[in-house]
Amino acid sequence: MDKERAKQVLPIDFIEEMRQQLGPEADLLFRALDEEPTTAIRLNDKVNTLTFDCDIDEVPWHLEGYYLEERPQFTLDPLFHTGAYYVQEASSMFIQQALDQYVSPNSIILDLCAAPGGKSTLISQFLDKDGLLVSNEVVRQRVFILSENIQKWGNGNTVVTHNQAGDFGERCRNLFDCVLVDAPCSGEGMFRKDLNARAEWSKKNVKMCAERQRKILMDVWDALRPGGILIYSTCTFNKEENEHNVEWAAECLGAEVLELDYDPDWGITEGFPGYHFYPHKVKGEGLYICVLQKNMEDYAPFRIPAPKKPQQQQKVEEEALLQTWLKFPQDWVFRQGDRFITAYPARHKELIDYLTSCLTCISLGFGISEKKRVSMVPQHSLSMAKALRKDAFPCLDLSLEKALAYLRSDTIEVEQGMPTGIVLLTYEDVPLGFVKNVGNRLNNLYPKEWRIRNL
Repeated sequence: MDKERAKQVLPIDFIEEMRQQLGPEADLLFRALDEEPTTAIRLNDKVNTLTFDCDIDEVPWHLEGYYLEERPQFTLDPLFHTGAYYVQEASSMFIQQALDQYVSPNSIILDLCAAPGGKSTLISQFLDKDGLLVSNEVVRQRVFILSENIQKWGNGNTVVTHNQAGDFGERCRNLFDCVLVDAPCSGEGMFRKDLNARAEWSKKNVKMCAERQRKILMDVWDALRPGGILIYSTCTFNKEENEHNVEWAAECLGAEVLELDYDPDWGITEGFPGYHFYPHKVKGEGLYICVLQKNMEDYAPFRIPAPKKPQQQQKVEEEALLQTWLKFPQDWVFRQGDRFITAYPARHKELIDYLTSCLTCISLGFGISEKKRVSMVPQHSLSMAKALRKDAFPCLDLSLEKALAYLRSDTIEVEQGMPTGIVLLTYEDVPLGFVKNVGNRLNNLYPKEWRIRNL
């Protein structure tokens, strides 16, 4: 046990509750909570190899999940900044199993409490080109981090919103095939990863969290179509926030609890109902998960309301040019703003237009261009997008030193023979961002708000 962990002991009331819940096994949990947390990542399909100089073991419940033997300094790896992988707690990746077993890849899904974006990037990768994800975060300071991570992941099939659960229940009735509620909780499962969680825990806070979780479920329930799937999860152990809330949902909302298949060797504990991940039994942090289904009934399916007045969208400037920047331009439609143009899925144009009219949308699809003076300059989001046609721009692959300089927004010297104009920079052949070669210097187009401030 390190010194910091020794200073912040486990709360006495928590110890007593876990002894009642787990019996003699509780001591194994307490010891595990005083060990170092595990580090895991989930690969994006932008890459198929990693550059880490350490041993890698697979996360058993996710094909693209890997444990790292030690935690590297991710900031020093340019691939981290490209969205080539996401640093995600291993237990959280188990939602892949719920999706695989009960949800279609062409679904419309809501991730209600989504920041910082680990589960949303997983869902966006699960969905095929016909699916759509609405990734929501109610806390304003966190929603921009969510949007950044979604853009770096690069799928373009996501709308990021900043709304209350009730907004979806009222304005998107019967819309979603699946809703993920990774509910705000007392954080017992993070006791070894976040020592502040120990200091903030109390029985009063557990009760308050449980009440808030039930309100969230009630408020969002109408947004789920009958027959649809709600995945409920927390990063806590106690029954009040987990089993008791699921039992409440079954009784008060008419939800049916569904079983999940899993390998007994994974160390998962059945919670009756639901499933627990205890750190002394699985290689990961604490998690509870349960899958609920909304009962089938006669209902009017979701229909996109006709706008109260016809929406007039600005004519997109240089649309033909923008289409040459994309692999499959027919899959995307463009939205013109005063300065910025956004690309989003053509298949869901009407639905996305409706969502942007009735919800607070932070971002949608990916930014493709910005008008600067008289020319169109590609936005950084385009370099992250998997829809990017790399051969639409001259490319320059950077060394590690120059890639980190670019990510700090430092000046980069012009390479001999480099063409003037927009140049796509890559690292290990993965797009890193754009620069503009004006002849005697390169203008760094990396977003200032994303730049590396400390190394």
